[in-house]
Amino acid sequence: MKYVSFTRADGTTAFGRLDGETVYDLTQRAVDLKTAIAQGSLSSLTDGEAYSLESVTLLPVIPNPTKIFCVGHNYESHRQETGRDKVDNPSIFTRFADTLSAHEQPILRPKVSTDLDYEGELAVIIGKSGRAISEADAMNYIAGYACFNDASVRDWQWHTRQFTPGKNFPTTGPFGPYMITTDEAGDLSEVNVTTLLNGEIMQQQPIKDMIFPIAQVIAYISTFTPLQPGDVIATGTPGGVGAKRTPPVWMKPGDVIEVDIGPVGSLRNVIEDEPV
Repeated sequence: MKYVSFTRADGTTAFGRLDGETVYDLTQRAVDLKTAIAQGSLSSLTDGEAYSLESVTLLPVIPNPTKIFCVGHNYESHRQETGRDKVDNPSIFTRFADTLSAHEQPILRPKVSTDLDYEGELAVIIGKSGRAISEADAMNYIAGYACFNDASVRDWQWHTRQFTPGKNFPTTGPFGPYMITTDEAGDLSEVNVTTLLNGEIMQQQPIKDMIFPIAQVIAYISTFTPLQPGDVIATGTPGGVGAKRTPPVWMKPGDVIEVDIGPVGSLRNVIEDEPV
C-alpha cells in the first residue's frame, strides 16, 4: 500500500491511501497518518471519499514526526569525497519537523547563502515504539519507506563541526511523495538511490552499499532514545554531492531536483529564492 498526507481543496488536512492517480480519504478513525500507524489500524481503515491526485496538495508524508534522525556519511563514496575518517558507529544528527517540505513544493534557497546542495536519501518511517531494539528484530519496527532530500546549506553546515544550522533551514527537507509499506516495497537492497539535477544523474548507488545497514542504524538510535511511530530516519546519501564537485554545483532558482528510488517513488522539487 501507498499512503499520503495532503490538504483538501477546502484547506483542511487529511491522509489517505494512494491508488494510481486516486487518493482515498482515511480520516474516519485517525486524525493523521502518524496516529493511524501508532494505532496499527492502517490495514483495517475503510476507504472514504475519493479525490483525484491533482485536486489535492501533498504534504510531507509524516507532517508531524516527533523525531527526525539523519545518518551522515553512510555510503563509502560519500565518506571518501568528504575526507571523513572511518568510524565504528553511525554519525547521527537531527532535523526539525518544521524544515520538511513535500513533493512538488519548492525548496527555498535562503537569503543568507547560495551554497544550497542536494542529498538524495531513503527515509525509513518507524511503525511501533521501541527502545534498545536488537538488529535481528529492527526491520520489524518499520512501517514503510519514502524518498527524502536532505538539502543542505553548506556554508552554514561548515560554520563548525556541528551540522545543525545547515540542515535546518525551512523547506530544505522534502519528504515524499508517499509512504510505501514494507510488504509492497519488498527487498530494496539492489534498488538505487538516484538524484537528478535538471535531468542529469548526480548520485546513484544501491541501498545495499550503506556502511551501516538500516537494521544497525535502528538498533543504534534506539539504544540512546526511544523510537515512536512516525519517527523518521534519513539513512544517508551516496557520493556525488554538489559541494565536492569541481567546480561546486549549487542548486539555484529554477533548478529541478529529483530523488528516485524505484518502488519507493520519485520526489520532485523546484528551487526558488526565499522571499525578501
